[in-house]
Amino acid sequence: MELAYYSDYAVRLVNTEEPARGKDSLTSVAAVRELFGTNQSAARRTAEADVTRFRAVRARLRAVFEAADAGDETLAVDLLNSLLLEFPVSPQISGHDHRDDDGHPLWHMHLADHPSNATAGYAAIAAMGLAFHLTEHGVDRLGLCEASPCRNAYLDTSTNRSRRYCSDRCATRANVAAYRARKRLAADRSDSTGLTADSPQRSIANGDRRPGLSGR
Repeated sequence: MELAYYSDYAVRLVNTEEPARGKDSLTSVAAVRELFGTNQSAARRTAEADVTRFRAVRARLRAVFEAADAGDETLAVDLLNSLLLEFPVSPQISGHDHRDDDGHPLWHMHLADHPSNATAGYAAIAAMGLAFHLTEHGVDRLGLCEASPCRNAYLDTSTNRSRRYCSDRCATRANVAAYRARKRLAADRSDSTGLTADSPQRSIANGDRRPGLSGR
């Protein structure tokens, strides 16, 4: 498993909150445990105090995405480095749970955390995963959805660095909104000039009926 895979931990945590909509799904121990996915052994360490601690880490991770989205690479890296220093991990070679068809271990790098609580463990993995993604693909691959008011975090893995939205749903909504805005602008321009698409044709037709032109 590539270490960059763990960057999804950061995205999942950041997107538990939608500030512009005033929504926050990180309100219980159960919600925190869901973030761990299949890593249930780590999830079981979650206590009530982790809800508040997870929110604090979430704010710091969002700040990384915000800095990257604003084009401030140095700030994004500095913020992420502070998380790496506070929540360290130990990379280890693992293969005991992945084997090929012949039964041989499929060795891969694994992030082993030694946390004092569930928050420390999750933050360590999320920060390290995000760091690997940043250094491998670039700071500009960390983005925030442009479909207002979403602003969910995403990791751009497109070949041409063209991603702007967190999901197909947001992309569709933004495209529809842009289309409607263009239609309104065209309508406003027509109202201000008094012309429509067939106005030139009507003007020509009216011109043909000017005195001195008809019947000649």
